[in-house]
Amino acid sequence: MEFPQFQTHRLILNQIYEEDTEAVFNIFSDSDVVKYYDLSVFTELEQATKLIRFFNTRYQENDGIRWAIRLKTTNELIGTCGFNSWNIKMKNAVIGYDLHPKFWGKGISTEAIHAIVNSAFKGTLTCGVINRIQADTVLGNVASESLLLKIGFKEEGIRRQSGFWKDKFHDLKCFGLIKSEYCA
Repeated sequence: MEFPQFQTHRLILNQIYEEDTEAVFNIFSDSDVVKYYDLSVFTELEQATKLIRFFNTRYQENDGIRWAIRLKTTNELIGTCGFNSWNIKMKNAVIGYDLHPKFWGKGISTEAIHAIVNSAFKGTLTCGVINRIQADTVLGNVASESLLLKIGFKEEGIRRQSGFWKDKFHDLKCFGLIKSEYCA
């Protein structure tokens, strides 16, 4: 199956390749990026290679998809976004995203997320038409919460101690976006 690609005003969203290992490492080796993640700061390039393989395997097995976020002007990989998982039968998906800190606050994540949400709601992905997209944030991740609200997600509540990583439990704030409520 051919990997779906999108272009926005400033971005190209396409597949992440092993040639992107150094760029992926640069993102995930930044402690600010993984502060709220279930990943530790990357210390070796091999960790980035494994993550890229994981993303691509997820797509090959039709369990989810992760795109590279690239600047259209330079083709530089500056982040990733996608659906960490989807349930074809239930027509829902869970979204995730990250961006190198030097690009924070410029509307890039918003632009990328709109593109993939549109594709999911239009049914152009291998999962078919999605009706609901969910996002979870760790309490205190105000930037991510702001991004989700800007796109149209609604805060649905806190799932107490719903996550466990880095040797502790985390409360997760759940956000949902329904196809009928989304304005592209």
